[in-house]
Amino acid sequence: MAGLTACGSDGKSSDDKAGDKGGNGGQSVGSPLAALKLASQRTDQQHSAKVEGSTQNGPMNMDMTGSMDWSDGMRADMVLTQKGGASSSTPGGGAPMKARYTPDAMFVNLGQSVPSQATGGKSWIKYDYDAFAKQTGASGAFLKDQMQNNNPSRSVQLLMASGKVKKVGSETVKGAEATHYTGTVEVSELAKMQSKDLSKSDLDALQQQMEQSGMKTETIDLWIDSKNLLVKKREQAKSKSGVYDSTVFYSDYGTKVTVEEPAATETVDFQELQGSQQ
Repeated sequence: MAGLTACGSDGKSSDDKAGDKGGNGGQSVGSPLAALKLASQRTDQQHSAKVEGSTQNGPMNMDMTGSMDWSDGMRADMVLTQKGGASSSTPGGGAPMKARYTPDAMFVNLGQSVPSQATGGKSWIKYDYDAFAKQTGASGAFLKDQMQNNNPSRSVQLLMASGKVKKVGSETVKGAEATHYTGTVEVSELAKMQSKDLSKSDLDALQQQMEQSGMKTETIDLWIDSKNLLVKKREQAKSKSGVYDSTVFYSDYGTKVTVEEPAATETVDFQELQGSQQ
């Protein structure tokens, strides 16, 4: 689930709160914060894009490809491939899986990796965000918040909110020139910056979980093209469980995305599936 989420915040950094000068909040037109503010606006306005990327989370690796639309909640049609970690001991582990994201739930087609008798012959498993949040506490509430408010511009907003942005230089991304920006976010502030709808108690609990994991900082790298659109992001962190390293590419902004929930007759709820296996 977390593979598709983008870190972010609707908050503003202390630099952004400075008095306006020439319409740039006291920043020069070419400053990193001014450039990221424009990129956030332009990226958010596009509403959809094609996505491809990979994530390493300790021993687990996941590749993803597809398209997403954030015009009215987050919707996406993806293909996910997981390797290593728990997926190594799962029947069908390493095989591509179809996944559909709606504002309320994620649907995964595990194909032949789950015996038909376990799912009642149904091919799709539904992960309801509300149910997941109730079952897993603060981390589940955080994931629900991310899935319902996710879009590429939130990564840009998070880096802006840190107030610690540096321009690295010009680089080539998928054959096109882009400007590379980097910054580091303290884990003590990460939960607040990333979350839009979480309660204070959930934020406090989530922050405590992150600190207990041994994660202290997260490094964020962004690449912005000549149209002021985010074309690549990379997030890196270290914890007691290992290295987290996620890279995502965005292209074909404005692409048409159609996501339909699988038919109820072909879907089994994950909570129901859990109950039948206990």
